[in-house]
Amino acid sequence: MDLTVGPNFFFWDAAAVRQFYRSLANAPVARVVLGEVICSKRLPFWQDEIPQAVETLVAAGKQVAITSLALITLRRERRQTADLAGMGLPVEVNDLSALAHVPEGTPFWVGPLVNVYNEGSLRWLARRGATRVCLPPELPLASVTVLAQAGQELGIAVEAWGHGKLPLAISGRCYHARLHDRAKDNCQFVCGEDPDGRDVETLDGQKFLAVNGVQTLSQSTASMAWQVEPLRDAGVTALRLSPETGDFAALCASYSDRIAGRLSAADLSARLQSGGRRLSDGFLTGAAGMEWSGNRV
Repeated sequence: MDLTVGPNFFFWDAAAVRQFYRSLANAPVARVVLGEVICSKRLPFWQDEIPQAVETLVAAGKQVAITSLALITLRRERRQTADLAGMGLPVEVNDLSALAHVPEGTPFWVGPLVNVYNEGSLRWLARRGATRVCLPPELPLASVTVLAQAGQELGIAVEAWGHGKLPLAISGRCYHARLHDRAKDNCQFVCGEDPDGRDVETLDGQKFLAVNGVQTLSQSTASMAWQVEPLRDAGVTALRLSPETGDFAALCASYSDRIAGRLSAADLSARLQSGGRRLSDGFLTGAAGMEWSGNRV
């Protein structure tokens, strides 16, 4: 089992993007997915960083893929998606309509925003050319086990969500803009004020979700700190770590140590919680997604 860094969900400026991918060059991760997955309007602010990031990461021995958008709706977005296949990198599909722009027989990856819930979906994707699939993070361990075993039979590498706020939904509307009384087409990129998303509270003040432009996320940070062994036994080949602010390279190193047995689940959990994170892993093993295995120890 190794580590994959997924695409950044959030809107960071070019300097932050540049520093982030430079820091990953020496991080103990096997592969990195680049590109804009949430909102195409953000891309012009940092897209010039992508070629250098690819060059740096490839030189450091990482596999690199480029992501599609999670919701492709505009003609401009369809053109951008069509251009991805010409970049010389595997395309990670996060909207199945992107497959219309991936030539038959061309290998591609599948991201966690595609609902791969059963073996039939996995077999169809394998026939179409998928070589790597990150499963949706809401699947229970029993389903992950079935799909990981099917992936082994089909020659597909199966990843599971390892760390990060869970991607729950994509909307045609922008909650960030609405919150600030702005139209989506005149959002003034207010999502950039919340580089890890903005918490949403219930009417009685309980934090339970986060928003990121048109995306809805969990408020808690899902972590597989206590689930490394069960996922490895299930046949999962990699854990996916989702970018966030802070020393992300050090976070990657901590998960690498956990996988290698140099760090215990309790110690990794303590490191993660020292930053004030609320952790969860309930989709995998609990009755509700917000549950956390560390509370049962």
